[in-house]
Amino acid sequence: MASRVVTPALLLLLFSIFITFSPALCLKQHPLDPLTPSEFIHIKAIIHKAFPAQNLTFQYVGLDEPEKYTVLSWQSKSTTNTKSPPPPRGALVVTRLNKQTHEIIVDLSTRSIVSSKVHNGANGLPVLTLDEQTYANELPFKHEPFIKSIRKRGLDISQVVCSGFSVGWFGEAKSRRTLKINCFYTNETVNLYVRPVEGIAFVVDLDEMEIIKYTDRFIVPVPKGEGTEYQASKQKPPFGPWLRGAPVVQSQEEGFSLEGHTI
Repeated sequence: MASRVVTPALLLLLFSIFITFSPALCLKQHPLDPLTPSEFIHIKAIIHKAFPAQNLTFQYVGLDEPEKYTVLSWQSKSTTNTKSPPPPRGALVVTRLNKQTHEIIVDLSTRSIVSSKVHNGANGLPVLTLDEQTYANELPFKHEPFIKSIRKRGLDISQVVCSGFSVGWFGEAKSRRTLKINCFYTNETVNLYVRPVEGIAFVVDLDEMEIIKYTDRFIVPVPKGEGTEYQASKQKPPFGPWLRGAPVVQSQEEGFSLEGHTI
């Protein structure tokens, strides 16, 4: 008997069927309901069709919330038994393309882009994505001067982790989208922030994804890891162990009801 291979296309088809016929999603939508998984798929397709460039990244995707008077008007036309159709759904999308920040409004009812703005300067710095931060935090371990600096301090580089912090904007007419990287020593502690590797700092250009500045200004001893444990399960008296929990029981019926995302 031939075996069946579950392909990504088949998984996507099954997922789409689930989204379409899921009881939780078949309820009447409220204008302020968050975007559904199927809407995210449509948004991605619409944006990629309009901007087919390979270097496009999604920095933010969320509901383009309707004006308050629109929601109130919809509510006034809806009753307990009869609900009027919600206003057209829209999405606010922030992308990064060719070192520019694009703010895009997508009309999900017509599956089209209704507005697109390019922001520069202070307004041109979108939120950081997890992928950007992860990649930037790994750059130091490929940087030979940093590796030498860690050896000079007598530290085990396998116990070093790095984390990114926003640099900020200080009124420059033109500024690069950068991230400051600081590193920490995790040996003997899970509380990495109490063991910083002082004197070392990076600046990473997120558009080029490369280190544009590296400094090793001084050497100071790394703080000891002893006494830095904060996990409740490993605390000793008088800070632990936890007392036995007391159950909380609701004496009467629930005082609320939940329909979709509406309480």
